[in-house]
Amino acid sequence: MPDSEKQSAPAHAAPAAPSSASAERRSTVLRAALRKWWPLLVAVPAGAVAGGGYALVATPQYQADAYVMVVADQGADSATAVSFAQAYGRVVAQPEILAAAAAETGVPVRELTAQVQAQTSPDAPMIQITGTATGAGAAAREANAVARSLVAFGNATTKQTHVRMMAFAQAAAPATASTPSRSLDVAVGGAAGVLLGSLALLARPGAGGTGRTAREREEPAGRERADGAPLPEQQREKAGAGA
Repeated sequence: MPDSEKQSAPAHAAPAAPSSASAERRSTVLRAALRKWWPLLVAVPAGAVAGGGYALVATPQYQADAYVMVVADQGADSATAVSFAQAYGRVVAQPEILAAAAAETGVPVRELTAQVQAQTSPDAPMIQITGTATGAGAAAREANAVARSLVAFGNATTKQTHVRMMAFAQAAAPATASTPSRSLDVAVGGAAGVLLGSLALLARPGAGGTGRTAREREEPAGRERADGAPLPEQQREKAGAGA
């Protein structure tokens, strides 16, 4: 058979094994990265775990909202009602208002001051009263008691203010706690770990160096390496002289 008609079977080359030098280089790079970034690698998981642990041991807090509306009498405009709603919202925490609510709920006035907050709207005569407690029912009772006390306080001066107050919506016991939130606490813990790890990186010696390796910093200019090759400084000097 002529040589031109001969067909040689394709040789299947065996897959080349990864070079040991390449594997060693990758291992060196990995070790260098671990040595450089270990504060972050430790701080971020630790912060996330701490946030999750706090969410597990923290006492649940419940919030319930009651709403009070300010209504202007005949002859008064709506802007007057909005102004008085904002004014009453700022005095909700006064002892004169909380005393009746404290007697109704059995919670001392000092505790109610910290557990009840009021929010108003700049364009609506509405006051939102939020009660916070370790129990869902207690939070609703506190919000409703303060709302009733505020309505009685405001209606006692209707002749002078020309506005009336009325309960718009009562607070209901919430189904779930408002805090703690496991996902939020884990995220906050992780963010704190990022911050602390970054500060640790910045505080390490040589964090603001010029980028030269430790061996290059130790070798003085003008000397040669052990293998006889000139240092980078000598190479630059020779290049400048040749030019």
